[in-house]
Amino acid sequence: IGGMWVGTFHGLAHRLLRSHWKEADLPQSFQILDSDDQLRMLKRIMRGMELDEAQWPAKQAQWYINAQKDEGLRSKHIQAGHDPYSQKILTVYQAYEDACQRAGVIDFGEILLRSHELWLKRPDILANYQQRFQQILVDEFQDTNTIQYAWLQLLAGDTGHLFIVGDDDQSIYGWRGARIENIQKFHQDYPAADTVRLEQNYRSTGNILAGANAVIANNSERLGKELWTEDDDGKLIQIYNAYNERDEASYLVEQVRAWVDKGGNRADNAVLYRSNAQSRVIEEALLYANMPYRVYGGLRFFERAEIKDVLSYLRLISNRNDDAAFERIVNTPTRGIGAATLTQLRQYAREHNLTMWQSALALLEAKFFAARAGNALTGFMTLIDSLTPIDDTMPLHELTSLVIDESGLRAHFSKDKTEKGQGRIENLDELISAARTFKQPDNEELEDMPLLDAFLAHAALEAGDNQGEQWEDCVQLMTLHSAKGLEFQVVFMVGMEEGLFPGQKTSDDPSRLSEERRLCYVGMTRARKTLFLLHTESRFLYGQEMSHSPSRFLNEIPPENVEQIRARRNVVTSGYSAIAPKHTTTVNETGFNPGQQVHHQKFGSGIVIDTEGSGKNARVQVNFKHAGSKWLVIAYAKLEKV
Repeated sequence: IGGMWVGTFHGLAHRLLRSHWKEADLPQSFQILDSDDQLRMLKRIMRGMELDEAQWPAKQAQWYINAQKDEGLRSKHIQAGHDPYSQKILTVYQAYEDACQRAGVIDFGEILLRSHELWLKRPDILANYQQRFQQILVDEFQDTNTIQYAWLQLLAGDTGHLFIVGDDDQSIYGWRGARIENIQKFHQDYPAADTVRLEQNYRSTGNILAGANAVIANNSERLGKELWTEDDDGKLIQIYNAYNERDEASYLVEQVRAWVDKGGNRADNAVLYRSNAQSRVIEEALLYANMPYRVYGGLRFFERAEIKDVLSYLRLISNRNDDAAFERIVNTPTRGIGAATLTQLRQYAREHNLTMWQSALALLEAKFFAARAGNALTGFMTLIDSLTPIDDTMPLHELTSLVIDESGLRAHFSKDKTEKGQGRIENLDELISAARTFKQPDNEELEDMPLLDAFLAHAALEAGDNQGEQWEDCVQLMTLHSAKGLEFQVVFMVGMEEGLFPGQKTSDDPSRLSEERRLCYVGMTRARKTLFLLHTESRFLYGQEMSHSPSRFLNEIPPENVEQIRARRNVVTSGYSAIAPKHTTTVNETGFNPGQQVHHQKFGSGIVIDTEGSGKNARVQVNFKHAGSKWLVIAYAKLEKV
């Protein structure tokens, strides 16, 4: 056991390079660049190439270089395209490789690529390791990328015994380089390999497994397996058709409370969502219910960096004397106000008992700064003044949207083309949703507070130090990706709607749609006893009202394994203290009555079955010829009478 090598691909490859640094053409004391160091180096290189950062974001070049290395490709292996972008980005890759070699540093992706090249260049070194490591075990093989599999194949050679463990149905990291083809074609590369299927499940009930099996069966090119359990069928999968996102959140809070009332723990319950931006409304519902929760593997909505940036702009708009907000955003996004300028501002403010804003005004008036720093600081302060409403007539969500756009934050985060960057843009749009639905607090202390100040106070309280601790009994919130490898007694999968899960961009891409379905399968199989799948008829998300049909994944679950639960007539509308009373809408209020024929732009022709609610919350149930029965919000449905 003492002679075993145990570690990640990168960890073992790093160990190899440390032993053979000279043969790998590295200095003995070579250093590894982390992601931030790599980005800073790329920025220096691209500035030296006189590339405009707005047109050529260093983040994008970083993503490109790392993706090529994951595929085992150096710049010399890549044929430049005929378009200017492909040619220029390849030039950046070449310059980056040269700079790293001169500096004697390697990045994370280089570790495997360089060690793979070492074995190809020195067969004697490879033969030594092949002889030493005859038995090779790889776990989570479905998550390997191209260079990892190539590295593994070299090590195994013709005589090594490979033992791989993996589940092709749980390959959910294609967006970061994982290649499901590795496990799918393993038998082609090693035709003598035996396959052992581990199909007995010791976690979930029969109904949950039947539903998950049915969903994943719609993916083609699977290795194929059918999970089963000796446990009983258990509770049917609960599909809740919510009225809107607040009804969705309130319903899951009620179910958690019911579980606790029966003697269960809050920590037995997990809420899974496709996008981090979906957590906001759920967090609000849990806070309103005084139910502790913890965001697993992430931050609460109002604690996220991009959200705090926008809130700091809003704070400074509201109060020019807010020094913490000033310092956070004065150079965010970068506008040429450096550390030396900030030091001078702080010193003058301290010596003259002024705020940072007042200090800046005084020093600018005295023409203290050099032209570049002075112009940048003037531009920032002019921006804040221009964003400040002259009265209270501008809606809060419009002000928030204006700040996001005019500050440059949206453009700044849009440069990051990765999933993380897309998530930040979604969070910014969700902040607009939060501002749109925010209502003045209904209490004497806060009712006279300006709406912007009340919103900022609300955000600060939600971001307070009440995140559940590891040891505390609290509801677990996380993305579906973060849930992999975990299990819970009760699982709520929210946002089960077309355009959200599966996402809009995946519907026309078979490989991405298959990965979305695998992600759904992973989420469903996290549940031990009870699985709730929730979808809404309308949802305010990313700053806009959306009306989507239920996710196709719901329709793939056999009817005998589910219980359909319709939205309640007592529905949360715009704030958790406002519950709409039970009310049946008359034909005079809506203009619709049962039996009437109507037409919808998306769902086609149908017949009105029922109506309910009043005013802007009035709804109509229509039985569509091809889409089935659906409840629609009359204000948004744009139904035409036939």
